[in-house]
Amino acid sequence: MADKNNGSGSRRRGPPGSQKGRPLYAAVDLGTNNCRLLVAEPRGQSFRVVDSYSQIARLGEGLHDTGRLSDAAVERAMSALHAIRNKLKQHGVGRVRCIATEACRKATNGPDFIRRVQTETGLTFKVIGAKEEARLATIGCHDLIEPDTKSVLVVDVGGGSTELSLVDAGAMRSGGLSGLLREAPILDWTSLKVGVVTLSEAFDLSDEVAAWPQMLERARSEVRAWPALERVTQRLGQDDGYLIGTSGTVTCLAGVHLKLDRYRRDKVDGSWLSRADGVATMSLLRELGSSGRARLPTIGEERAPLMLAGCAIMEAVWEAFDGHKLRVADRGLREGVLLSMMHSTRPQRRRRPKKRKSTTGGVDHVG
Repeated sequence: MADKNNGSGSRRRGPPGSQKGRPLYAAVDLGTNNCRLLVAEPRGQSFRVVDSYSQIARLGEGLHDTGRLSDAAVERAMSALHAIRNKLKQHGVGRVRCIATEACRKATNGPDFIRRVQTETGLTFKVIGAKEEARLATIGCHDLIEPDTKSVLVVDVGGGSTELSLVDAGAMRSGGLSGLLREAPILDWTSLKVGVVTLSEAFDLSDEVAAWPQMLERARSEVRAWPALERVTQRLGQDDGYLIGTSGTVTCLAGVHLKLDRYRRDKVDGSWLSRADGVATMSLLRELGSSGRARLPTIGEERAPLMLAGCAIMEAVWEAFDGHKLRVADRGLREGVLLSMMHSTRPQRRRRPKKRKSTTGGVDHVG
């Protein structure tokens, strides 16, 4: 599957190893639905993407009912991670950070899975909390904030959860990237216990017409349960702020709205969706059904069944913050990880290689 999320630059492949003396960095994001890699080299306050990879592994499939990662899901994830290990070796990446999110946070056999990944691939994953997930996504989207904006709400729709973060845009600009990395100016945040995988599995999707109102109400109840909702709504309204959406759901919505005949990051990333355009696009996707969505070039077969849940979550969020436009971000968690690695104020100490043979070709794991 081609990767749609290619970071703060165009997708380009370079020769293995460091580029012109600059080391290569990599971020690996193991989510509830996708397994993603981004390889980049530093370039000023940003970076140039060298390679990227994304595979829908559906690691969290069935987790809601069993509390465990299924054998089939684990094998799909392992296949994706072996492919990522090979890419890291191919490029001779110097430093890599691997993070896992909601599925590994919730699964009772999550720690066993993480140990197996380390044994078989040499990749050492850190399971991060929802707040850290929100912080990294905010960092990754920082350059989509308009110069005169006072506040924005970052909406990160994942497979197992959805993070909402109200950001003080003025403080973000005044502190610069270094200040943002020290402490992201997040005024309020929450992690909704609904994502595209968990919400899809909670209902019978053989009849989407019947399932839609139930899914929407579940998503609405999660948004309404946020204790800070009224305060955040008032702040965003007073500041005439907007939403930044970072997820496959949002980029797919933008691709359909723009009527693209193939996915183009240069058209999608940074584009705007009004509430009216968003509602119209989501209505179209519901009318098409899963098979119709699968035929759309910017969605495809793997993403199509999950789009109904994604639309329900976005509709619920947009209802709560009615009147605010949305800026589409084809960037987020991995970009935040890369920027944190490249510009960390803490010295990055290279670890001594272990005696056992490394399966990643001598990759250092940091932070």
